[in-house]
Amino acid sequence: MLSNLRLTWPLLVLAMLASLRSASAGERPNILFAIADDWSYGHAGSYGCDWIETPAFDRIAREGLLFNRAYTPNAKCAPSRAIILTGRYSWQLEQAGNHMSIFPPKFGGFVERLVESGYTAGYTGKGWGPGIANDTNGKKRQITGVNYGRRKAKPPTTAINSNDYAANFADFLEANSAGKPWVFWFGTTEPHRGYEFKSGVRLGKSLESIDRVPAYWPDNETSRHDMLDYAIEVEHYDMHLGRILKQLEESGQLDNTIIVATSDHGMPFPRAKGQAYEHSNHIPLAIRWSKGIRDPGRKVNALVNFTDFAPTFLQAAQIDRPGPVMQPISGKSLFDVFAGPAEDRREHLLWGKERHDIGRPDDVGYPIRAIRKGHYLLIHNFEPSRWPAGNPETGYLNCDGGAIKSDVLQMRREGVSTTFWNLCFGRRPEWELYNVDSDPDCVSNLASDPNYAELQDELSGLMVERLTAQGDPRMLGNGDVFDRYPYSDARTSGFYQRFIDGEKLKAGWVKSTDFETEPIR
Repeated sequence: MLSNLRLTWPLLVLAMLASLRSASAGERPNILFAIADDWSYGHAGSYGCDWIETPAFDRIAREGLLFNRAYTPNAKCAPSRAIILTGRYSWQLEQAGNHMSIFPPKFGGFVERLVESGYTAGYTGKGWGPGIANDTNGKKRQITGVNYGRRKAKPPTTAINSNDYAANFADFLEANSAGKPWVFWFGTTEPHRGYEFKSGVRLGKSLESIDRVPAYWPDNETSRHDMLDYAIEVEHYDMHLGRILKQLEESGQLDNTIIVATSDHGMPFPRAKGQAYEHSNHIPLAIRWSKGIRDPGRKVNALVNFTDFAPTFLQAAQIDRPGPVMQPISGKSLFDVFAGPAEDRREHLLWGKERHDIGRPDDVGYPIRAIRKGHYLLIHNFEPSRWPAGNPETGYLNCDGGAIKSDVLQMRREGVSTTFWNLCFGRRPEWELYNVDSDPDCVSNLASDPNYAELQDELSGLMVERLTAQGDPRMLGNGDVFDRYPYSDARTSGFYQRFIDGEKLKAGWVKSTDFETEPIR
């Protein structure tokens, strides 16, 4: 399949270029990639959300395209961002398919390829990571460009980063006054944890404004406060995005800039980020490009995923092949969507995960593969004896600490309820099947229902067929290779055993009370 991609790539590009309005050779577009950290689909004004205000995102959607069915194939920071950069699935990226990983230099990214072809590149905030990305000589790669992070500003809450992202982008624009095309990665660390508890209400939001709480959390004041605190951080991302749009407008560069506004994966709450459910992988996406999108203002229902960004940007930059710094691409350029309705461009999506955060014996992960087709999501948990969010005694380390997490854990400890704990942290069966249209929270597992046996066989067969064609080690009998890859920081290796042996180890993204002191079987 990869060899076929090598052959068809130039032909696809030439055909699409011929059929679309694209910039002339001297007018290659600028590219602004605006990515929030841990922001879920639906949580924007243009999606009908009343408790989060996103005027900048809404403007991009109104003047461009709003995507209703965009997904990351892996709902964790480092592997998701590696997919964006390379246009390849995480199971095709060796070590970079893990979290806190080493990014092999053989897998170049679209930013490096654009720089090679004459673009200037910069970033502010969070680029790719966490992990190590060095070249073959051990030198740190500028995988998302030159860092612009000097400007600081007082944030609206005690937990929000002081990075003045928009001011740093202004510095980049000024430094790039020579007129070369540019690519800029605007990556906030919001709405990643932690949050200032009750900051949402303090800043004027109302608990009653939330229309519904997901079925896998208790609907109480704690959950609603946590959601509003998250909302404040989403709005912080959007505020800087608005300032950046204004700068582009004032500099006369707005219409010749492809603007992508999105997130790396779902919200940093139990059963969302780091898992493989609808709320884990479904992400917001809006794209604006006056010179390349026909009939702006459309809502796009085509299935797209993060492998599609790299080929789109290369095509826009008139680069007819990935080139020596990139491996063959698995994604599909979005130019057919830019040209008009293309709802049948893809009939299904694949996603999954391997090793995310630390905290299991022998540093193993929780391998999953999943397929999303039609109304349904089928999940294969390859190691159902393992804890999906990490071992209880080491704090469920694949779930960030926060108010809802603490509440759910305490409800189980006090005997109030085990329902939410089971959904968020309990062990899972080998197979899960959900009708996402009627059950978007993915809480009613249909896998054991004989009425769905034929559908499950069909979906699992298609999933295995496509993953095998993509060279997924998990399909080829070598899936445990992901557990053998080293962490990017040697200090995290063996965390579980060292913790059990009595070392006073901490993980800064969870609370000390997240660690269970009584055994859970």
